Amino acid sequence: MRFQLEELDVFFPYEYLYPEQFTYMCELKKVLDSERGHGLLEMPTGTGKTVCLLSLITAYQHEHPEMGKLIYCTRTVPEMEKCLAELKGLRAYRAAELAKDGYRVAQDNFLALCLSSRRNMCIHERVVTESDRERVDVECRKMTASWVRARAQQSSEVETCAFFEEWDRAGTDAAMPNGVFDCEDIKALGRERGWCPYFVARHAITHANVIVYNYQYMLDPKVAGMVTRELEAESVVVFDEGHNIDNICIEALSVELDARKLERAQRCASKLGKRVEELRASDAQRVQAEYERLVKGLADSGALGVRAAQLADPQLGASPVLPRDVLDEAVPGNVRRAEHFLRLVRVVIQHLKKRVTETGSVQVETPAAFLLNLEQKTALDSKPLQFFYARLNALMRTVEVADLDDYAALGEVADFATLVATYQDGFAVVLDPFFRGATGIPEPKLELSCLDASLAIKPVFERFASVIITSGTLSPLDLYPKLLNFTPAVQISLQMSVFRPCILPLVVTKGADQLAMSTRFESREEASVVRNYGALLVDVAAHVPDGVVAFFTSYQYMEQTVAAWDETGVLRQILKHKLLFIETKDVVETTLALENFRRACDCGRGALFLSIARGKVAEGIDFDRHYGRCVLNIGVPYQYTQSHVLRTRLDYLLTRFQIREADFLTFDAMRQTAQCIGRVIRSKTDYGIVILADARFARNDKRSKLPGWVLQFMQPSHLNLSTDAALGVLRNFLRQMAQPVNNADLRQMLLDYDGVKALVKSHTVSLPAPFVD
Repeated sequence: MRFQLEELDVFFPYEYLYPEQFTYMCELKKVLDSERGHGLLEMPTGTGKTVCLLSLITAYQHEHPEMGKLIYCTRTVPEMEKCLAELKGLRAYRAAELAKDGYRVAQDNFLALCLSSRRNMCIHERVVTESDRERVDVECRKMTASWVRARAQQSSEVETCAFFEEWDRAGTDAAMPNGVFDCEDIKALGRERGWCPYFVARHAITHANVIVYNYQYMLDPKVAGMVTRELEAESVVVFDEGHNIDNICIEALSVELDARKLERAQRCASKLGKRVEELRASDAQRVQAEYERLVKGLADSGALGVRAAQLADPQLGASPVLPRDVLDEAVPGNVRRAEHFLRLVRVVIQHLKKRVTETGSVQVETPAAFLLNLEQKTALDSKPLQFFYARLNALMRTVEVADLDDYAALGEVADFATLVATYQDGFAVVLDPFFRGATGIPEPKLELSCLDASLAIKPVFERFASVIITSGTLSPLDLYPKLLNFTPAVQISLQMSVFRPCILPLVVTKGADQLAMSTRFESREEASVVRNYGALLVDVAAHVPDGVVAFFTSYQYMEQTVAAWDETGVLRQILKHKLLFIETKDVVETTLALENFRRACDCGRGALFLSIARGKVAEGIDFDRHYGRCVLNIGVPYQYTQSHVLRTRLDYLLTRFQIREADFLTFDAMRQTAQCIGRVIRSKTDYGIVILADARFARNDKRSKLPGWVLQFMQPSHLNLSTDAALGVLRNFLRQMAQPVNNADLRQMLLDYDGVKALVKSHTVSLPAPFVD
């Protein structure tokens, strides 16, 4: 469908539009029209959010060439591939439509590409066999670092990468042709021309119209510097699936240290000191040149690296969100010389080791208090700590370190020191001597915890013209502007247009014995609660065809409950009806379980998948069609409120943003619930049952926080059901959905060209321009 939206000639690569798609594009245009405006847009899951974004924004690019790039940030490689597949279809449709008007589409300069890790883009036969992403990075740097290539010119025994060398020799001719390229397309281009796909993509981002990559390339300062530095300020940034963006921001600026990491960091510092001494003995001029550069300040020195060095070593070139005034300063004299810097590093590491191993109680400190303690115990001034991360990067480049993995622990210490000395607000130092890791054994942990998510995303809001945060599960919307400290030009949550009630939300609060069901900490282990949850799951497995997914609140609770069900025979009853698969903390095991779950559903056997609301399955796996006819939420997925880091953040949110503890915890729990719900419905012809099994879901303060496209299907008579009553409603719904889809009703709901034209005329947005015929 091709239509005119004010001055925009919009190409939509499908014959019909959903009403919410049209509204979404209108609201999106409001964001782009506003002067440096940002948007917060929720669109029902599975209704074509990605293609609407691409259709409207690429049309805006063509009409407003000054707009810059579309930078589309998502979380996983499959989501990147899905985005680029939609864009390929859109571009093909646009070309076909323009060809009808006699345009020569070949002259249309348009480049879209994805940027991913070396592991996903490498085509070197030996390197690509490495299963670990970090090892791929290391092997690549060992062949592409500038000093390695310099040695290769002196000795034929030094291995280099033929693909990188061919790309480098091509120079400016090593440009990507116009088109839309996903990872496989870029790799195919690399094999055809003998170029390294990874470096081709990194170089091409400065010329691309659309860039698709992971959140970290935009939000994590340790990897974002090289990627974002040359992007136009007029560009539009889209964070898709942005419901957890505040958590991603916090993770990007938080650092965890323990005794083992500090021990490794101490060994790294000693190893690096030996390399400095060796270099001083063999090439004192290079060490002196580094010193002279540092006198000029980080921004103009090799500490941040010149473009060529960064291109070969993008990991060696980003410091954690240092303010510009710090970058412009001359590096303090006591960290300019390598031996002095490493001496300070050892003192800091020794102090951290003492804090971790000698403290017998939980301590929470502000950065200022932590630095005061450091100064009192070691006589170190805090000023040089701001430069630790960049100074370490400069030193590692000078001594020509390729295997960065060996120095990862030292990098984390430098990261910790830089952040704690730079930010006096929005962080807390949490020392927990009783922290229990994956082993269950107490492992003392020192964490510099970021409390303010806006610190990581602030540079993005300030730099780029428009930032759009969108998802199918953003509700409740009202807290995001506070958490991220911005004022959206547009903030909207859209409902779903339907031709039949395709979602059945049920709130189950009690078992058939009329005893309450809840995962409250004080009642979750009661025999009646465990028994009633088991009976509910057995009934669902027996009456719902195909695939069923059940989400628990945590791994620990799932393991305890499954063990109890095994003892009471619940699992045996479930297995009479469906095969059972369980998510674990092991990624490989979970991947295999998902694959076999789908195979069981495909062959008609039916399957039940047990997962957790905060796991990988809840975030990125779609259970569409027969893979997910029912999603069952066992309990409200609150965070573990006894976490000292969480308690500290809750106190900060109350003090800084006046966000009450209960409000934030409910907000967080309900957005995770909504994310689980969104797994089961992925299209207009799909259908699914949503069971919220906890007495607390019946309360309005919880239920009202769900997205509008869920609440529109929720009937008052379905809000306080027992398991047997829910089963009756469920059976009636399945009988209705089993009837063939009425295509006439479906077509009546969809908007064809004339329907869109009529909607434009009646829409509240002023759209006076005529349509393109």
